Amino acid sequence: MARALTARRSAPGLWRLARHFGPHLKGQWLLVLASLGALFAEAGLQLLEPWPLKLVLDRVLGSSKTGSGPPFLNALDPTILLTLVAIGLVLITGLRALASYANTVGFALVGNRVLTGVRSAVYRHLQYLSLSFHTRARSGELALRVMSDVGVINDVAVTAILPLAASALVLFGMVGLMLWLRWELAVLALATAPLFWIRTVKLSRLIQDASRKQRKRDGAMAATAVESIGAIKIVQALSLEKTFSDLFSGANAQSLRAGVRASRLSASLERSVDLFVAVATALVLWFGGRLVLDHALTAGDLVVFLSYLKSAFRPARDFAKYTGRLAKATAAGERVLDVLEEEPDVRDLPGARIAPAFSGALRFEGVSFAYESGHPVLDDVSFEVLPGQWVAVTGASGSGKSTLASLVLRLYDPHQGAVMIDGRDIREYTLESLRSQISVVLQDPMLFGASVRDNIAYGAPQATPGEIEAAALLASAHGFIQTLPNGYDTMLGERGVTLSGGQRQRIALARAAVRRSSILILDEPTTGLDDENARAVTHGLRAIARGRTTFLVSHDLDLVSRSDLILFLDSGRVVERGTHDELIRANGRYALAFGLRAAARGELGMAMSAGA
Repeated sequence: MARALTARRSAPGLWRLARHFGPHLKGQWLLVLASLGALFAEAGLQLLEPWPLKLVLDRVLGSSKTGSGPPFLNALDPTILLTLVAIGLVLITGLRALASYANTVGFALVGNRVLTGVRSAVYRHLQYLSLSFHTRARSGELALRVMSDVGVINDVAVTAILPLAASALVLFGMVGLMLWLRWELAVLALATAPLFWIRTVKLSRLIQDASRKQRKRDGAMAATAVESIGAIKIVQALSLEKTFSDLFSGANAQSLRAGVRASRLSASLERSVDLFVAVATALVLWFGGRLVLDHALTAGDLVVFLSYLKSAFRPARDFAKYTGRLAKATAAGERVLDVLEEEPDVRDLPGARIAPAFSGALRFEGVSFAYESGHPVLDDVSFEVLPGQWVAVTGASGSGKSTLASLVLRLYDPHQGAVMIDGRDIREYTLESLRSQISVVLQDPMLFGASVRDNIAYGAPQATPGEIEAAALLASAHGFIQTLPNGYDTMLGERGVTLSGGQRQRIALARAAVRRSSILILDEPTTGLDDENARAVTHGLRAIARGRTTFLVSHDLDLVSRSDLILFLDSGRVVERGTHDELIRANGRYALAFGLRAAARGELGMAMSAGA
């Protein structure tokens, strides 16, 4: 039972490994076979290494100048035999070193190629996992899994698993030869094996647990570091440097404690193995020495036996030596496979087809949705938008406005009802073909650490420089882009921090414009902008929305009021709908909100006039 438990906990299941790592071996089989051949050659040559010493002891230095073996050896002069043995020893050792080099380099190449493919697969899989997964996960820990965890597996595969594999091959060969040489000595040598196994099972389980905890703490540290560095402006503005430093230091200290515990347990296992090997060697030396004295065994046979015994226990020594590394690799492998086996909530359904060119008719039919069971965000929402219309969704914060936009993009799927484009449920289409026909501008425009030109071209990778500049002109961005140090080739800082909020938003508008999609989603595009930037962004919005079905989510009632259709949400339900004039005449919640907005702007204007 203990053995089965340890086997389950010590490494990910063979099926899990084969399912995810196996496909990456395609094209590597020739190199794998050549490396295996070199590994077997190394094991065979290692079995030959003690025999030259036996010849020297028995036929050159010993009292027995004859014995079993090729007859021609008996006729050789001892000096010539000694010379041949010395040359043979060098040849055997040299060939073994060459075989060891070949299999180490070969398997290292295979390992690096496979794990490079695995790292790419993990990163690619993360890109396609649903938004619900990413809202639960911490970006720093995911980065650690992509970069560090895969690197740990690669490192251990070369520095620990390969030596263990070679030692295991030698072990089987040497045990067989020891049984052939003198089975009584072989049984005596293996007498300590049960004690070694019990000790190894117990300590390996503890090392595994400590390494798993350490890897978890490392993930927490990475997450804290990424979050605090990514929000360094807020951290410094709120004087949170010490708070985050303390959080990081706490996770670091916990990781240290887990690492120290794993190291202590590994050292304990290594010393235990040394003791078992010493006991086994002492028993064989005592009993074998008596056999030599009784002339039942030659001194050379005893030396060969002791050499094999020492080498046979090498896998045990190596396992003890590399237990900590193997435990870390196991924990890393589990974390990598956990990501690869995570199924996206939103994915292409069986039979999904490529979407045709959309005309832009959009309809919600009885849509209900909840992020958490029992807490609905949308409740039986239904409305229809004609091609080319501008529909605005407004209401109090938390009423479900942005969720509607997310459902159009299929970032989530409704729990009830359907989202239709041109009369077809969007779940009938592949995600790529659906999203490629929808442009998006968010409240916080995400720009990347690339040139202005590249940031705009992310909306349409095949766009020409002329099309990129035309999109920037449409979005009212061309003017300020030309004032940048290198114009469109100016490199932006991460998240576009080198630009103002309005400039970032207008580049995001240009990205949406260059896509030339039939549907445009605008999620709070003017929030947080001053009047001048808001006017520039609004002008750009009007330009790029012309002829497109536009889905606007906004608290900006001035912008909302210009829409063809306004939906007022409250607690996930559409409580009012109509044009601006219709809703004002209805004198409901929208009219009240618009009146308060107008009054606030009037009071602000009077205050500014009085101040002047």
